[in-house]
Amino acid sequence: MEQVLLGIDIGTSACKVAVFELSGKVVSQSNQPYQVYYPHQGWAEQNPDEWWEAICKGIKECIEKSGLKAEQIAGIGIDGQSWSCIPVDQNGNCLARTPIWMDTRARDICAKVKQKVGFERIFSIAGNDFLPSYTTPKILWFKENMPEIYNKTYCFLQSNSYIGLKLTGVMSQDYSQGYGIHFFDMKNCSYQEDLAEELEIDPRKVPKLYQCHEIIGTVSKKAAMETGLKAGTPVVAGGLDAACGTLGAGVYEPGQTQEQGGQAGGMSICTDHALPHPKLILSPHVVPGRWLLQGGTVGGGGALKWFRQELGGTDSFDELTEKASSIPTGSEGVIFLPYMAGERSPIWDPDAKGVYYGLSFDKTRGHMIRATLEGVAFALEHNLRVAAETGAEVGELIAMGGASNSILWTQIKADVTGKTIKVPTSDTATTLGAAILAGVGVGVYHDFKEAVKKTIVITRVQEPDREAHAVYQESMKKYLRLVDALIPVFDE
Repeated sequence: MEQVLLGIDIGTSACKVAVFELSGKVVSQSNQPYQVYYPHQGWAEQNPDEWWEAICKGIKECIEKSGLKAEQIAGIGIDGQSWSCIPVDQNGNCLARTPIWMDTRARDICAKVKQKVGFERIFSIAGNDFLPSYTTPKILWFKENMPEIYNKTYCFLQSNSYIGLKLTGVMSQDYSQGYGIHFFDMKNCSYQEDLAEELEIDPRKVPKLYQCHEIIGTVSKKAAMETGLKAGTPVVAGGLDAACGTLGAGVYEPGQTQEQGGQAGGMSICTDHALPHPKLILSPHVVPGRWLLQGGTVGGGGALKWFRQELGGTDSFDELTEKASSIPTGSEGVIFLPYMAGERSPIWDPDAKGVYYGLSFDKTRGHMIRATLEGVAFALEHNLRVAAETGAEVGELIAMGGASNSILWTQIKADVTGKTIKVPTSDTATTLGAAILAGVGVGVYHDFKEAVKKTIVITRVQEPDREAHAVYQESMKKYLRLVDALIPVFDE
């Protein structure tokens, strides 16, 4: 009986479940949506139990559609969105909805902590700034604003570790998601309890650390009944969605760089040692002995999705990009700042707003569409330029996410950055990365090198156009001037 691997991806708008042959070929997949709640200004929450319901439905659908038997699944890997803060009691019950990565309710707490403990002290251990999106400020928010929840909490979990708990009954914390916890020592991948005490957080409220491919347990009888899986199937710790997507794109060696084109945008540069930068994001890779220097922007496929919903009329995405393709490089001076939900790196401004600059009576919808595509590419280039300050080397980019299916958008990114972009099988990169972790963990792959060689296929290569790159260098100057000029206005 042929073995397969199961990958689970807990995204922001939906979970994806996919079954893979050991060659990386998709056997079946399912996409199950759920809700984001916005109860107050600056709040963005999800119900982890709604994730679980969607995942149970997705697994059953995958097994049913494929005709596979549950016992063919050799292992299960889980990836998830970053910076969750899921309070669970000793019995594993979820005590409250989790603030997600877009949530900025802890802004005042961050200011107080940095003043009391000091930015340098925190950054020297965590390798990241103390910002409201991260897990640590959210733990402190629960402590200050919902002490009854904080006191009942046995552990605060990440998105993938909560699903790991539901599958196995085991509470875990993988290395790659450790970067959300500021007393996680980035260089040594361990908890720094002295800093936890300075932050006034009980270090016992975070679970034991696991390698991302390490087996945390097996599917319980209860979970088997709810999902259709076979009890006893091994489950690995899993990891950060961006890191699993990076692995699923074939990026695991130093110098390789993944370009993210999902709902959000960004990049992940693989290094063999920790290279912190206060304006970027640093995390361990899901591959042992590797780190990812990341830039995460809110402007990605979601910006074009918003444009289509609000201004696109009946046009499909292909029709929108067709209109954009008729507009000259640089959109004849129209520039888009893709800060549609504030902005993460490198400006870290939750008050930032989306902006179209340069509109006039001679500009068309096509200009706005192309400017949207270019603005997302400018945000990527902004992060790459900041990353260069650390000495991180970036060669070619390996693209993933739905936006990489667009030849025009990928070419714009190549032209803006001046980098060659390779596109593997992109739509399943994140779930494939989770499945690869399971494959290495259970031993169906000898190591990550073998796993990548067997599963990753490059579908096309796009080279930068040097003339277009020169035009975009000038556009980039204006983009950065606009950012600098508008930040004081945003912050009013």
